[in-house]
Amino acid sequence: MAALSGCNNKEDSTTASSTSSASSVTLPYVAGYTTEFTNEVSDSDLLLVLNSYKYWEAGDIKALRATMGDSMAVDGAEGFKYNGLTDSLMGMWQKSRDSLSSVVIKMDVWLKNHSVKDSADYVNVWYKEIDTYKTGRVDSANYSDVNAIKNGKIVWYSSFKQKIK
Repeated sequence: MAALSGCNNKEDSTTASSTSSASSVTLPYVAGYTTEFTNEVSDSDLLLVLNSYKYWEAGDIKALRATMGDSMAVDGAEGFKYNGLTDSLMGMWQKSRDSLSSVVIKMDVWLKNHSVKDSADYVNVWYKEIDTYKTGRVDSANYSDVNAIKNGKIVWYSSFKQKIK
């Protein structure tokens, strides 16, 4: 999660001890953000995130919009960056979704992550998406996404894509 904050660690060594006092393993890096997470994210926040994918799949941009806060930050898989009002983002996403005749999402796994450091909630998802364009072209990829939730709404979305040949 390097996108969340830079590392200001003053440690001089290229190795770092594990944060667990019971471990004798020496790790080669110090995490720039944190490694202290629990799974204490509400099931309703998990449902919110999973519904956002279902709404994208169904092409229901209005319902997708309802899962998000008034402002969104996006770090897209193809280099797309956005930080602003969600309503403006929805216009861009509507145009993108309108180019597709169908979207199929096969959700592989999700993980609820609550950051102990700053009490932030994230839902990570791994899935395969098969997009069929109105031109007939089919594009398939595996994705790994991070969704940050605040006050019951998605406020940050970061996506990583692996094309399937």
